[in-house]
Formats: sequence, structure tokens, C-alpha cells
Amino acid sequence: MSSNKGEHQTIPLSVLLKRELANEKVERPDIVSGQANQSKKGEDFTFIKSECQRLIGDGVTTYSVFGVLDGHNGSAAAIYTKENLLSNVLGAIPPDLNREEWIAALPRALVAGFVKTDKDFQEKGQLSGTTVTFVIIEGFVVTVASVGDSRCILESADGSLHYLSADHRFEDNEEETERVTASGGEVGRLNTGGGQQIGPLRCWPGGLCLSRSIGDLDVGEFIVPVPYVKQVKLSSSGGRLIIASDGVWDALSAEAALDCCRGMPPDAAAGQVVKEAVQPKGLKDDTTCMVVDILPAEKIIPPVPQPKKMSKGVFKVKAMFRKKCTESTSQMGEEYLVPDVVEELIEAGSAILSERLDTKYPLCNMFKLFSCAVCQVEMKPGEGVSIHTGSLTNRKNSRPWDGPFLCVSCQEKREAMEGKSHSRNGRYSSGSE
Repeated sequence: MSSNKGEHQTIPLSVLLKRELANEKVERPDIVSGQANQSKKGEDFTFIKSECQRLIGDGVTTYSVFGVLDGHNGSAAAIYTKENLLSNVLGAIPPDLNREEWIAALPRALVAGFVKTDKDFQEKGQLSGTTVTFVIIEGFVVTVASVGDSRCILESADGSLHYLSADHRFEDNEEETERVTASGGEVGRLNTGGGQQIGPLRCWPGGLCLSRSIGDLDVGEFIVPVPYVKQVKLSSSGGRLIIASDGVWDALSAEAALDCCRGMPPDAAAGQVVKEAVQPKGLKDDTTCMVVDILPAEKIIPPVPQPKKMSKGVFKVKAMFRKKCTESTSQMGEEYLVPDVVEELIEAGSAILSERLDTKYPLCNMFKLFSCAVCQVEMKPGEGVSIHTGSLTNRKNSRPWDGPFLCVSCQEKREAMEGKSHSRNGRYSSGSE
């Protein structure tokens, strides 16, 4: 959620993109990133893939992907996720989509990609797990999917703070605690004997303090890989993202992380955030930070801004993210004045797969009718199970013979995540191993 959400209006993605085309403002931003890490257990990993190309019509468009993965109980889940998550997400997006359709398809594809990655990794029989914060930047549209307690925050060019991820710790999330217990899990603190309980709330068996993750075969299926997804559109002023593991956020607030590295280039900024997080108490956990600047592609660097003298919502581009120059603000031209508004396009946090894989996108045939919505395996007509079958929610106008559909294997996983059965790997929804 944004720290000043009430001041922002929501505008449909199609309207924003058509407005760009009409105004001939489809310029691509410059994406500059840096990362830093101090390792305690060697279970934190990062993912960077910039300037990914995608064919669109007669041309090519680009997007960039960044991720922070914080493994636990070993590094296998984090490594597997790093190697497979992006391809699983892209595999869930139909080919030949235009830019608007591709961006609109991302939130649904991210859910499918996270669940497929979790399902495939669990079939390997390894017990480790990982948090994931995954960021896809297409133009000035930023889409973030997250499970666990790594975080992504955004500072827009006017200095506004926006939270683009959600924590899935039992300690801070009563709704997730209720979901897990309703599905058959047991949530409580570690009992040291004599009735004394210590530490954070955890799910038993397994003792995991997170309600969502990828992997974690030794915990019930109600610890789900369904990500919280938020999609926002920045103004052409751009913004700065900080993506970091809990080693940073357990020591620093979002404001402190942004303040300590302001004016630094991304590499130095990431290093400074890690230093500030580790310095007070020493290295207690793997501590990883990525800083990503989304900058307008301009040849002229604008002069120093004076935000206190400016009208609300107006700021000079690049000012928050690069070192200040000394040119007088009196030489500022009108071309540097841009409204800085972060438009919230999508925010979805439900753990119920039927809610997340359904789509309100107007192209009803945009997703393959006879392919599993999670693993993309092709099915014969009549083989698939509708995601609306046995749904926990009573959706109006929802019919169980309507798609999208799941294969039998993915339907079993979905039922296990909702506490209705046990999955093929033998983990029971009652919480017993």
C-alpha cells in the first residue's frame, strides 16, 4: 500500500497506455541497478535480467526483471527458483499479445509461475524453502510479486513512499494466521516447557514463521506459494526501488533505507543500505539489497530541484536518484516540470487460487482453453477441472464448467492448499507429515 494512498486516483491500464500513444510519450526509461550482500549462511540470492526482448508486431519491446530470494533450511529452493521462475511466468503468458495485453496478463501469469515453480520443486523431495520478491519493469509499469518477508519499496520522484510487497509473517498478519488454521495448520510460539512460549509465531509442524513461500516440503500445503501482486505505473519522472531480504528490513525502516542512500548511484546505494543494516548489531543474517533506478531517458540532466517551493505533485526528474548538480534552478524550463503520480493498477493478495487465476480481462479467449492454467500442460476436452469447481468463494455468475482449467495434478495441489485434501507428495492438510 502507498503511504499516501488516499491522494491517488486509479486509472485503467488501457486508458494510461492509450494516453501515452496519443501524446507520443512511449519513451523507454533508463534502468540502472546495483546490488550488495553480506552473507552469514549463504542462502540469499539475487536475480537480474535486464533488456529482455519480446517481439511485438513488426518491432521489439524490452523489459527488465529483478528478484531477491532468501532461502531457509538450505539453499536448494532459492537456487531452483532463481533458475526456473521467470521461464514459468513467461510460459503462462499467451504469445502474440500487444503491450497493453502483455502487461495486463502479468499478474495472473506471476501467480501461475509461482505455483508451478513450487509444485515442480516439491516433487524433487527436498525440504528447503525460499521467500521471493520478483519485479518486472516494462516501460514505466512496475509489477511486483512476493511471498515471504523480503520486501520491495518505491520512492517516486516527489519523495512519496509506496510499499509494493506484503509481509507474510504470522506475527504481523492475523488474516494469514486465520487462513492457515482454518486449513488445518497449527500456529503458535515455540514451547520451551513449563508453559513458557518464546519467539515469533510459527506454523507446526515445521516451525516456519512464514505463511507463504516456495518449497518447504516439511510444512503443510497451507503454506502456499500464491504471491501478493501489485502493479503500478510511474510518471515519466521515474522512481527508485529498493528490493531487499529481511536482513535489511529487520534493522531498517523503509524511510531509513531510502534516506541513508539518497543521492548515491545504485551500486553505492545498495552497499550503503547493507552497511546501515549490519552496523548496529553485526551480521546476524544474510543481508541482501538491490537498488533499481527507473530514470527518464533524457540527454540533459535537469538542475537541482527545490521541492518545498513547488506546487504539490510536481518535481524535477532524476533529482531523487542522482547526485545533485549546481546549475541554478532559474534556468529550469517548463519541459522539466512533470506531474509525479504513481497510479495503482492492480493489488491482489488472496491466497485462493480460483480468485487469482480467473481474469476480468476483456479478451475472454486470451488464455488457452485446453491448457492447465498452472503448469501449461495440454489437456483433451473434458480432462481439465474448472478453477471454479469447489471454490471457497461464491462468485456471482461463476459456473464450474467455465475455464480456466487445471490438470488433475494441479487441482490436487489446489485442494491441498485450501485444506481439502493432501497432495501427491503425501503432505496432509491436517498438519501431520
